[in-house]
Amino acid sequence: MLNKFLNHRLEKIIIYTNRLLSNRLNFNFGYEMKLLNDKKEYKKALELFDEFKDKMNEKFSSMIITQALKASTQINDFQYGLNIHRMISSRLINDDYILASLIHFYSYIKNNEPNKAIDIFNKIKNPDQVVVIVLFNACAQLQNDKALNVIKKVFQEIPRDFHLNPRILTSLFDALIKCNDCSSAEIIFSKMKKKTTESYGNVMSGFNKENNPEKTYYLFNQMKIDGIERNFVIFLCVIKALSQIGDYSRCQLVIEQIPKSFINNNQIQNALVDMWGKTGYVDQAEKIFKKISQPDHIGYTAMINSYGLNGIGTEAIKIYRHMPIEIIDEVVNICVLNACSHSGLVDDARIVFNNIQNKTEKIYTTMIDCLSRGAFFQEAEQLIDEFERNHLPIWPMHMALLSGARNVSNAYLSQKVYDRIKKLFPESTNPLISAAILLANTYASSGDVDKASDIRIQLYKSSAKRKIGISWTVVNEKYYEFRAHDQSHPRSREIYAELEKMSKELIAHGHQFDSSWITRPINDNETIVSVLCGHSEKLAIAWNFVENPNTSRIQVAKNLRVCGDCHRATKLIAAIRQCEIIVRDANRIHHFYKSGKCSCNDYF
Repeated sequence: MLNKFLNHRLEKIIIYTNRLLSNRLNFNFGYEMKLLNDKKEYKKALELFDEFKDKMNEKFSSMIITQALKASTQINDFQYGLNIHRMISSRLINDDYILASLIHFYSYIKNNEPNKAIDIFNKIKNPDQVVVIVLFNACAQLQNDKALNVIKKVFQEIPRDFHLNPRILTSLFDALIKCNDCSSAEIIFSKMKKKTTESYGNVMSGFNKENNPEKTYYLFNQMKIDGIERNFVIFLCVIKALSQIGDYSRCQLVIEQIPKSFINNNQIQNALVDMWGKTGYVDQAEKIFKKISQPDHIGYTAMINSYGLNGIGTEAIKIYRHMPIEIIDEVVNICVLNACSHSGLVDDARIVFNNIQNKTEKIYTTMIDCLSRGAFFQEAEQLIDEFERNHLPIWPMHMALLSGARNVSNAYLSQKVYDRIKKLFPESTNPLISAAILLANTYASSGDVDKASDIRIQLYKSSAKRKIGISWTVVNEKYYEFRAHDQSHPRSREIYAELEKMSKELIAHGHQFDSSWITRPINDNETIVSVLCGHSEKLAIAWNFVENPNTSRIQVAKNLRVCGDCHRATKLIAAIRQCEIIVRDANRIHHFYKSGKCSCNDYF
């Protein structure tokens, strides 16, 4: 009996001693791993982990697991970290430190598994500030709606004192930008007490992505007022914004502020070529391009695109033929074909197209657009058939053909193409709306007003959402935006009075307003003239004349293609008012000269 009692006590002492030794060993190994990690000797830390694993039969402490995960994260070894995750016992799986380390691992390591970090985060009851930062970083990697919802939910639920942590605000701000919620990011940005060059750059980049360049330009100027250094990235951001705005005076103002140390940088030069081309000043783009000693494919692309947008296709082809063949890529080929398309250089486009080895769907589409603009419809259809023998149909090819048919008022072909689009892409709402509008315009321009009216009424009854025309312009250093039939401007009465004055001048000089370009039923209180004069670019032009009656140059950009009536009217306005008018639409740039001609030679 005594022996039994002594044996039992001895067993307990042995178990306790082993546990004590195990805990001590755990602590010693964990501490040694921490020291190695602190010294950035991550591989040695993992070697120590392997040694411990063999000795202790995988009875790990929380400290050892967290240090092993940290080392795996730092050396970007996803498989090793995954193996550690699988080793974690049920006893430790809900340990907050381990969960935080797992979130860090799945967030930071380049393994495309930030989803897992979010799932693990949901298991932590009271996440600390570090864990919240790591979670926001994971969401920034995901860049989708799920991540955005998590960001907003977590930010609402965390303690208010977390909102005072600048690191949390920075990671939250970055996550919102990456998830394309620039409006929320702007609110966070305004709360940040210490705004840095990097945070300014992030929000400016976000505004550019959201096609909100005016805010980028505002922040650029605000940095100067606040005395914050504007580095290389900031200048790239504002140059990109200027290429979207398309105003000469602003481009000049910014160029004067670019430090000499940046002006000869290849990236800055490429961006400037692109900016000047998209602003309509090809001569300025050429000057910059000629200063580049060895242009890369981005520089060549920017210059070719500049020529193409401004209807100088012959120069685009010259540059293209001088390019080193090894740097010609898909984008370059698309740009030169597009340049040919906008200049009517169909033969040159055929040569370029036939020499391209790897013809992508975008290259096919651009060539089909070129043929369709030139009214080579049979050849364009053959090219579509050739593509579709080995690929699924894509709607932009058919839309290019339909647009070409609209240009020559070919109602038969337009109906045929429209029917095919309906059959092939029944679920593609936006393309079908655009196609129906083009079809209605074709019938109207070919004289079948009843058919055109029927299509427009059907569109109107279906409540189909059409893209709203928006134009923007800079007048006396201020940016203005106009929608079709906009009356939100505080001086709308003056704008519409100027429009009426312009329409009378147009009629007096023989202009006939073309109802075939009206894309909806006319209301009882409207006329053909009032509908067409309400187009956004005409409002922008009128506002320029209200502010500067004797101006000699006007610049307007818009999000849609300029309609035929606006095109003819603007040519005449430029001649009547003796004012050069530059209009950049969704396809190209139109230079309306004082002679009454347009740089596109009516080829658009």
